[in-house]
Amino acid sequence: MDAVVFDLDGVLVDSETVWDEVRRSVAAANGGTWAPGTTRAMMGMSTPEWAAYLATECGVRLPPERIAEAVIDGMVRRYAERPPVLPGAVEVVRAVARDRLVAIASSSPPVLITEVLTATGLSEVVGAALSSEQTGAGKPAPDVYLAAAKALGVPPRECAAVEDSTNGIRSALNAGMTVYALPNPHFPPDPDVLAAASAVLDDLRGLLALLAADHRM
Repeated sequence: MDAVVFDLDGVLVDSETVWDEVRRSVAAANGGTWAPGTTRAMMGMSTPEWAAYLATECGVRLPPERIAEAVIDGMVRRYAERPPVLPGAVEVVRAVARDRLVAIASSSPPVLITEVLTATGLSEVVGAALSSEQTGAGKPAPDVYLAAAKALGVPPRECAAVEDSTNGIRSALNAGMTVYALPNPHFPPDPDVLAAASAVLDDLRGLLALLAADHRM
């Protein structure tokens, strides 16, 4: 692999529960309801997609653009306190970047990606950081992963992707990348999708051993 493309939420930051809390709060404050499958349905969606979903499927009584604004403002406030960076994430990304190109392909809006990269100092080693709202359809569509590979100048087949969710894994597979799965403990990926990954990691640090083996081949 010449490049590694990391998802953000659930891979580098433990933010899926934070997204859930903030979206639920906005929905509850504006007349929305929260069905059992709502959280999973939105995982991987771009900002316009999940904002429209909250308006049409959950009955939130705000225009989608206002929903997006309220949720993102809430997330920025939570991140400003301290981004929930996962243990070892910064060290792993820096270690990977010593030998390979590195990118971020996330469903988070650009402002939150920037918050994390700035807070962790990873902006100096990440060659491209893209949000699905900048590249077309959200995950499981391959758009954001294809855009990340293009930004790095590396064919998708020569990229590894690190993903935690059902839609994220599907997105990277649809892009033609080698996928290393790091199952989200809060919202585990579907078993059949997980089985399609090249390897399943118990911890992000395990990625380094896999890449070292690839380097020796």
